[in-house]
Amino acid sequence: MGCSSCSSGGGCTPKGCQGNGSCPTNGCNKLDVYDWLADMDLPSNYKPFNIVEVRFKGSRKEFFINKDNLYLEMGEIVVVESSTGGYDVGHISLMGELVRLQLKKNKVQEESVTKVIYRKPSQADIDKYLAAKDLEWETMHRARTLALELGLSMKISDVDYQGDKTKATFYYTADGRVDFRELIKRMAEAFHIRIEMRQIGMRQEASRLGGIGSCGRELCCSTWLTDFKTVSTSAARYQNLSLNTLKLAGQCGKLKCCLNYELDTYMDALKDIPTDINKLETQRGFAFLQKTDIFKKLMWFSYQGDDSWIPLPIDRVKEIQQENLLGNKPEDIKDMTPEVEVKQKERTYDYENVVGQDSLTRLDDQKPKRKGNRNKNRNRKRGDKPKNGEQQKNVKSSTMQSSANTTEGKPERRKKRYSKPKRKGNGKSDKSNEG
Repeated sequence: MGCSSCSSGGGCTPKGCQGNGSCPTNGCNKLDVYDWLADMDLPSNYKPFNIVEVRFKGSRKEFFINKDNLYLEMGEIVVVESSTGGYDVGHISLMGELVRLQLKKNKVQEESVTKVIYRKPSQADIDKYLAAKDLEWETMHRARTLALELGLSMKISDVDYQGDKTKATFYYTADGRVDFRELIKRMAEAFHIRIEMRQIGMRQEASRLGGIGSCGRELCCSTWLTDFKTVSTSAARYQNLSLNTLKLAGQCGKLKCCLNYELDTYMDALKDIPTDINKLETQRGFAFLQKTDIFKKLMWFSYQGDDSWIPLPIDRVKEIQQENLLGNKPEDIKDMTPEVEVKQKERTYDYENVVGQDSLTRLDDQKPKRKGNRNKNRNRKRGDKPKNGEQQKNVKSSTMQSSANTTEGKPERRKKRYSKPKRKGNGKSDKSNEG
């Protein structure tokens, strides 16, 4: 069974609908783990590991014992024991020897895993599970209305129903402690279920809700990231990023977790770059540090009042620093700049334009066309016939030219007053009216 919006129709194979974490109902392929031991041949006397990892809504994962040795597959739905009574429904996210490594990573002892897997779900279990999930959206909005009526400073961000539809967990965020005892009483009267309130942080809220990041992909916390490490502004400083909170903050309002991904690479590259150099002293004056290119190992300096920046390699910067400590001043750092070769890329065409296809760069290097009748005259020389409107304009222009030739030497006022166009009956102009 997959998600309700699966393209395959009524149901999926145990591996889900291949949404790769983009399922809108959080039904499949979210926080899954790739079993890289699946194709390996195990010893003949190997006893399978009977602890299974099960994933629930959000990023919650728990371990259960396969007591009855049921045949299970990755992504399959199972009915498991609940910690507060009843049963719950989840998806299998990990099996086999990888579960043993996962227990070690989470610092969980095998003896502490006591909850068991009851059975594979029947159709009645699946129907009750889907009915419970359909109630979550309406329940969350009604709970928010009750919290506003009581004047509680809290935000209910998500609701998770148990698989047997007897209990609901409300996840909320708040700045401090909230007295929600009256809220629980009202919600129990309205929903007729057991209520559990659980406070979460801003990062956990973003992982449960999901979304699209500024990179264009789904949020890391809602697809694969489970442990949230602290992110400080020093990570942005080491990577020469502008300290703009609008760009560095994620959907949760905190600093983006991806700032830590490349931090180790930057820290290794910064070992060779001196951090105590802000200016260099020369005979021309002080050259102040403007920018550092970490991976190219270049430091850019500029003189006061000069807009041009001068690049210097790190080794040369260290030499000038040692000379300044000894009291020596070089003449000018411009003479020490390395020659930077600018390579021009040659244009390469991926196809042969044999059918007159339009190009995206056809207007880049062309001069603007001149306006006027020059293009029309060129078309006539090529044999193109003028249009009807254009032919009438040419007749009028020729008439004006002929009348202008007959009125040479006369005042401009009389020419404009008595000049008449050609008559339609004959091709000659009426010269009796002129003069």
